[in-house]
Amino acid sequence: MQQKPRIMHVDIDQTDTWTRYRRGLCDGCVARCCTMPVETRLPDLVRLQLVEAFEAEHEAPKQIARRLERAGIIEHFNFRDSVFTIARRSSGDCRFLDSQTRRCTVYERRPDTCRRHPQVGPRPGYCAFEPKPLPG
Repeated sequence: MQQKPRIMHVDIDQTDTWTRYRRGLCDGCVARCCTMPVETRLPDLVRLQLVEAFEAEHEAPKQIARRLERAGIIEHFNFRDSVFTIARRSSGDCRFLDSQTRRCTVYERRPDTCRRHPQVGPRPGYCAFEPKPLPG
């Protein structure tokens, strides 16, 4: 009788449960990294088309943060570092993650935080890989 492979539970907050990243790993994952908070800066918000370039040049980040927070686009703004944290859905998923395909809907415009993951982050070189369930 063939045994099913043991799948270790992945806990986003426990980096010792993460897997060493390797090319192609994302293709078989349920996008666990897309449930982590995404910190962005103004250039990211412009690229995501959440803020107009003119607004970014002429408006104080604090004012932009207030508007985005009221609109439910960001959940936090760090005034000291001018870092915006993108609001997530009630499920914990990134607002830009397609819930069916588990793929990023803004991949070409994604924030630098996402572009550099997993080279930077809580455990550089590792990711919160969780395999997609097998069909059937």
